[in-house]
Amino acid sequence: MTASAHTGGAVTADHDLRSELTEFYARQMQALDAGQAEQWAATFTEDGVFAANAYPQPTVGRAAITEAVKAAAAQLAADQVVHRHWLGMLAVYPVDEHTVRTRFYALVIQTPKNGVAAIHRSTIAEDELVRGGDGWQVRRRDVTRDDL
Repeated sequence: MTASAHTGGAVTADHDLRSELTEFYARQMQALDAGQAEQWAATFTEDGVFAANAYPQPTVGRAAITEAVKAAAAQLAADQVVHRHWLGMLAVYPVDEHTVRTRFYALVIQTPKNGVAAIHRSTIAEDELVRGGDGWQVRRRDVTRDDL
């Protein structure tokens, strides 16, 4: 999915769906920021893909996503830095009753120990979500950092 894919036409999503997705993202990002790698990775399908223009290759599969989050959390702890993800401007594009595409802005706020919080990164993310037995899961996430 590309940014240009959603530039025209009106798109509507019902209030219940939007509420579900807002809650999904709140819990997902709080798990990430808390360094809860397994919980965060569980929000992806078993074969989920995390792709970002900051990395040469996508991370594929829940096990690989778990390990990537563990490594990132360990580095943040070693650097004595806290990250908080702030999501906004959520656009919802229903595909069918079990699939939805979303696009949102995400800011990463970084706070060093005894330091001042500052915006570390500004990004756009595009997700393909599927509804499973445990609720929504990310099948694919594409993150584009604004500075790259």
